[in-house]
Amino acid sequence: MHTSNELRSILDKLASDDKFRTQLQADPVATLAKLGITLSADQVPDHISLPSKADIAVEQHELQRELETTAAMIPFLLSGALVAA
Repeated sequence: MHTSNELRSILDKLASDDKFRTQLQADPVATLAKLGITLSADQVPDHISLPSKADIAVEQHELQRELETTAAMIPFLLSGALVAA
């Protein structure tokens, strides 16, 4: 299980790091593996569409809460969807 600090770090990168976002969109399995998150290719959406950096920044607290309680949130986040406020 990932710690709150690790999840916060990932969300910070998604909200501010263009290089990380590009790598995540190009190869999410390898990019997340570097962070200790193991996904198989079948867990990744066919089309990756990340939420905007601004949307992630605004929703960061709620996203972190959801990620902490739901192991399947990373593929959901890769789909570009945000949790309902």
